[in-house]
Amino acid sequence: MSQNPPTLIDSHCHLDFPEFDTDREAVVQAAENVGINHFVVPGVSKDTWPRLVSFHEQYMQSSIGFGLHPYFISQHVPADIMALEHFLDLYPLAFVGEIGLDSRIESYEIQLKLFHQQLEIAEGLKRCVVLHHQKTQNDLLVAVKNILGSRSDSGLLHAFSGSYEQAMSWYEMGFKLGVGGVITYARAKKTRDAISRVPLESLILETDSPDMPIEGKQGQRNEPKNITHIFRALCELRSESAAEIQTQILKNTQNLFAINAL
Repeated sequence: MSQNPPTLIDSHCHLDFPEFDTDREAVVQAAENVGINHFVVPGVSKDTWPRLVSFHEQYMQSSIGFGLHPYFISQHVPADIMALEHFLDLYPLAFVGEIGLDSRIESYEIQLKLFHQQLEIAEGLKRCVVLHHQKTQNDLLVAVKNILGSRSDSGLLHAFSGSYEQAMSWYEMGFKLGVGGVITYARAKKTRDAISRVPLESLILETDSPDMPIEGKQGQRNEPKNITHIFRALCELRSESAAEIQTQILKNTQNLFAINAL
């Protein structure tokens, strides 16, 4: 007698992206077939927010956020901050994200200003934030500490990679750590060690679809259904039972994004 797959949530996927325009329904169905019952989809620029809203209206088993991602810094204009506040007012359950800092992108000072503005909006509305980082964790931590403090469930560090000490710094700030495809790679020793040791209460699962492919599927479009591979990799790293991990991860994600019990 076959068992039903464990209920999981993909806490970070870009299902509104054009990469899914030709088969979005099939991608969602494939994920639901393996137990993924909810999708958390962040916004990255003002121009994409209406597309994100359309996705949410079609797929109610989703949570959405609005943010100005550093990757698109050249597209953002000052008026986008007012637009962000407007969209967040319209959608009181929406989070702020994906926002953050990226050392690979020019205009770092402009990134910092925009990031601080978005954190201040999140703090004013008491919304959780979803953070992007690329060799910028220290600057992110300073800003978060100064603006958000350490309120419980204040946000998610998307695509965590780093040391145990870095992971604990975020945990102590009330943040969750996004566990993605990186842990399926044996060479990611530092990150795998950190994820194996931090409190289970700090972890949630994500794919970052269509990006961040899992081991063995490099060069292919990533999909939410692959979160089952990440879950299995996590179970191999942790001492808890698979059932305990699944239950706690689900609880962590539901609490962070105010998702009703599935």
